[in-house]
Amino acid sequence: MSPSFIRRTPFGGDTPSRPHALLAVLTVLVLAAVAALTGPVPAARAAVGLTRVTAFGANPGALAMYVYRPASLPAGAPVVVALHGCTQNAQGYADGSGLPRYADRHGFLLVLAEQSTSNNPSRCFNWFQTADSRRGQGEAASIRQMVAHAVSSYGADARRVHVTGLSAGGAMTSVMLAAYPDAFASGAVVAGLPYDCARDTAAAYSCMNPGVDLTPAEWARRVRAAHPSWTGPWPRVAIWHGDRDTTVVPRNADELRDQWTALHGLSQTPTRTVLIGPNSTRQEQYAAGDGTVAVEVDRVPGMGHGTPVDPGTGPSQCGAAGAYFLDTICSSHWITGFFGLHGAGGPPGTGGLPAPAGPAATGVTETSVTLDWAAVPGAAGYTVHRDGAPVATPAAPPFTDTGLAPGSVHTYAVAAHDADGRSGALSGTITVRTSGGAPAACWTSSNYEHVRAGRATTSGGHTYAKGSDQAMGLYNTFVTHTLRESPAGHYTLADDGCDPATSAAAVTTTTRATTG
Repeated sequence: MSPSFIRRTPFGGDTPSRPHALLAVLTVLVLAAVAALTGPVPAARAAVGLTRVTAFGANPGALAMYVYRPASLPAGAPVVVALHGCTQNAQGYADGSGLPRYADRHGFLLVLAEQSTSNNPSRCFNWFQTADSRRGQGEAASIRQMVAHAVSSYGADARRVHVTGLSAGGAMTSVMLAAYPDAFASGAVVAGLPYDCARDTAAAYSCMNPGVDLTPAEWARRVRAAHPSWTGPWPRVAIWHGDRDTTVVPRNADELRDQWTALHGLSQTPTRTVLIGPNSTRQEQYAAGDGTVAVEVDRVPGMGHGTPVDPGTGPSQCGAAGAYFLDTICSSHWITGFFGLHGAGGPPGTGGLPAPAGPAATGVTETSVTLDWAAVPGAAGYTVHRDGAPVATPAAPPFTDTGLAPGSVHTYAVAAHDADGRSGALSGTITVRTSGGAPAACWTSSNYEHVRAGRATTSGGHTYAKGSDQAMGLYNTFVTHTLRESPAGHYTLADDGCDPATSAAAVTTTTRATTG
């Protein structure tokens, strides 16, 4: 094919141009980067059996549909749609992510869309093309048809449909949430980008790195324009990103947060920040007025571009490490919890049991919290919620939550469920801090590096300390500041001297107004 009709697809690969072509010189430069961006990808070992579904609709985007159906799938089961990254396929993403294990455990139907090399030689979903990223068109319409087929043919619950994806699949997850808020209750974007960040190939590269900085209001406007007649609730969104990702830079997590917090009418300052998992992933929660976590940002320390996994047999472990599946934390565990799928019978309040009285913390160590609560007559078991997500289903109190980070703060609630798995009302919450913890830390760096490391955010070309929201000046490599972190995830300016032993209460903060 002539170079004038080749274009490099974001996240890897060359694909025929649809209505127009890139300049040949751009093509040559981009093609030279193929090996660095993608590299050889080993064939995945098939660990689970997927079923190919060939007749699920008109399929205007020419995608393939695969399904993983647990042996004991209940009637009215939830649906999780998974979208792979570039160079991947449905089987590889099922095996690497560990999602089928949670489908078996929690009883949901797993639907995997697969890109073809005829659409995109690198198997990237075409999230940056308007022909594929608008409601009722192309690949977005094909994925929507897969959801409709799952509901009609497998008896799934249309009210509990969720979507997640990596990289190009993460960007397409943003597309589905924006274009079809009537079809998806929630989504999880892994190493992805905000909706409508790009409408052509060249713009897509700018979105990926260095990223595009728009106001929360403008990002939200772009989502509303995807389905202008929509007046219902917006999907809940979890955003997962490695803080060392150089393919899709962490700035995109901030822009995604801005987009969805603005849609939910929330501030861009988190309601709470906690550390989760074996590697102390920093989870920022943005809660609605009723306490529901509407937006969540999970920043994985030291991780590059990929889906976070944690191979093993533990209840919060999953996946297989490999290319673009990085051994850090089992994101599938936390994502399915965010989707509300860990409770035996659906979200709290679907059954008739009352809320347990309590809970109360009866024991605290550096890495664990023991909870107790009053037993509920008729309860067959309980679901413990930590920081807004279900984490365990003990048969009776008490319960000890282990594997926590020293000095971390967590909020707990408990719901009872009956013998049919229907979950009762959620208890009141209790907030507990584990003992120990590292002292406050200090960093001196440019504003650019602070943002890349997740210690600051950008808006309108300016930089703000995360947590305190203190103004730090222009977003560039020339302005330098010292930041002090205490508690975890809360940063304050310390240019006059940073003493890690100083009490956080002694640091004066000045906050800026936030949009929301």
